[in-house]
Amino acid sequence: MNRTGNHGADGPANQAITLDLVVQDSSTDTRRAGSSGLAPLLVVGGLLAALIGAALVAASGGKRYVLQGLPTPDAFTEHALTVVRVTTELGSVVTVGSLLFAAFLVPPRATGVLDVNGYGALRMAGWGAAVWFVGALVSVPFTAADAVGQSITTVLRSDVLLDLVGTLEQTQAWLFTAALALVVLVGTRFALTWGWTAALFAVALAGIVPVAVTGHSSSGGQHDVATNSLLFHLVAAALWIGGLVALLAHGRRRVAHLPVAATRFSRMALVCWIVMAVSGVVNAWVRLPLADLFGTWYGVLVLIKIAALLVLGVFGYLQRERGVRAITEHGTWRALVRLAAVEVLVMMATVGVAAGLARTPPPQSADSAPDRVELALGYPMSEPPNLARLLFDWRFDLVFGTAAIVLAAVYLRGFLRLRARGVAWPVGRLVSWLAGCFVVLFATSSGFGRYSPAMFSVHMESHMMLSMLAPVLLVLGAPVTLALRALPAAGKDNPPGPREWLLALVHSPVSRFLTHPIVALVLFVGSFYGLYLTGLFDEALQRHWAHLLMNAHFLLVGYIFYWPVLGTDPAPRKLPHLGRLGLVFASMPFHAFFGVILMSTQTVIGERFYQGLGLPWNTDLLADQRLGGGIAWASGEIPLLVVLIALLVQWSRADDREARRADRRVDTGTADDLDAYNAMLKQLAEGREHR
Repeated sequence: MNRTGNHGADGPANQAITLDLVVQDSSTDTRRAGSSGLAPLLVVGGLLAALIGAALVAASGGKRYVLQGLPTPDAFTEHALTVVRVTTELGSVVTVGSLLFAAFLVPPRATGVLDVNGYGALRMAGWGAAVWFVGALVSVPFTAADAVGQSITTVLRSDVLLDLVGTLEQTQAWLFTAALALVVLVGTRFALTWGWTAALFAVALAGIVPVAVTGHSSSGGQHDVATNSLLFHLVAAALWIGGLVALLAHGRRRVAHLPVAATRFSRMALVCWIVMAVSGVVNAWVRLPLADLFGTWYGVLVLIKIAALLVLGVFGYLQRERGVRAITEHGTWRALVRLAAVEVLVMMATVGVAAGLARTPPPQSADSAPDRVELALGYPMSEPPNLARLLFDWRFDLVFGTAAIVLAAVYLRGFLRLRARGVAWPVGRLVSWLAGCFVVLFATSSGFGRYSPAMFSVHMESHMMLSMLAPVLLVLGAPVTLALRALPAAGKDNPPGPREWLLALVHSPVSRFLTHPIVALVLFVGSFYGLYLTGLFDEALQRHWAHLLMNAHFLLVGYIFYWPVLGTDPAPRKLPHLGRLGLVFASMPFHAFFGVILMSTQTVIGERFYQGLGLPWNTDLLADQRLGGGIAWASGEIPLLVVLIALLVQWSRADDREARRADRRVDTGTADDLDAYNAMLKQLAEGREHR
């Protein structure tokens, strides 16, 4: 994943010397950063967050234990868990922000190796990952003790800790988070290139997810909306807070490219603030009735957090108007550092409020208690599906619905930018991309998305739309080509921009591996068998995060398969037209056979979950599964036939273009391939005569 197109003339020996210089210079600059006052600021901010979180938990008076019918643990266990949680979250945001800075805000060397500033940020990410890893491990026994209302010493001395870890989702989530933090920690000790730093950044973002999808928001009514909004909220907070800490740390060291880094971060911070504000309102709306906003302790905490976000919004505005302007126009970085230092303290206080809010249960009323369907799905479902409900009974999916709208808007902006420059772009590609985005929106937010978790047949319809239809339309839109034409180049010696990131992704070893014909075919057709015939689907039905992961998998695997097949965008592997046809033909029997298996099997997939819903209009589960098999068989072949037609059209057009090029060579007197071949034979014959 090294930066492409600019490898220079460095040999292995020179590159080894470069790496040594990076390590030596970065060690010196890291010591300078440590003396700049950032470490005391983080310590003070962390203590402030921990004290606020512990105080808010204490003020709740143990209501969460009363509501859950559990004994209250001792004061040390209760407050220590809050302190551990705050410390762990601070470690995670420092890790994410430092990797963001190293990968996307400062330029690497021409060979793709991190420069001094990037390596300094990478070392800072390593220290953050160490805190994150230790905190996640310590959170396991504390979370187990809190869940059963026992003291930490009682849980550690008993034999039930392993049983609790095996049964509690929160403890499992902390273990998984610890594993991802350990990967990042080890990676920061060995990574020296920009590409691997970007990969570690992706792993760090993934480490935020496990705990987020297993907390308060993952249970109760409307837990699907609450969980989705919390994911947006936490990712935006990690990017904003962590990025600001990294910018402050390296701004004090007077990074050469601080104006570019500050400008990029300021734009990202504005987006993060908007995302945090909207997702926070949505999460509070589904967890807290408006009448309880002013009359409950949970509502008071929500109001405090809203006020803190508004204050941070003011700081962000001042940062953009004063700090960034001072850097870009006058080269003065002190204004940004002063603003950022105060903003970090306010952010740390907000983290403490968020920790207290996470440990406080929302108010519950007896008349709004969800039934078993709402507990399982997140929303009630009282009527059977029909054509009208499938088409018009919408429930917006915050993750995939938002992604579809954003992708459509970004593509449209690129299209308009090309038109403003006078560059032609096929309208058919625009229509194809917008249609693909609509299919994603329709499959996840319409009645199909609403009934998909409750009925296997409707789930299979959504699956086919996401894996077979939407990827074809999206690939035909040629988004990579559009982006490469619309996005400006970063420029010499500037940090890589979106255009360079996209090129690095397209030509990365990961993309080259995934688009190998055998790998793409196995992923595309093997996912059906691996998911539905191995018991994975039975487990995934019971968890909302697994439902999100399934939909993402369907989309990505479908796109990876059709990307080299349709060939409208540059790909790591260029397949000939005959190879593309062969790959499509090879996949068709596997889809048909999968549908036949579903229609003929006597075992109900996901039987325990569907029976637990107890829907009166979905009692014959085997018949519904056979219907799903028929849908998989029929709807799976139609998109493949469309792809075959598109491939034949592309092949025909390619032959026509080649024929026109040959005619132009003849008309201009340029020798064609046959003339060149005859000339070569003539030269060989003349050579023999001279001998």
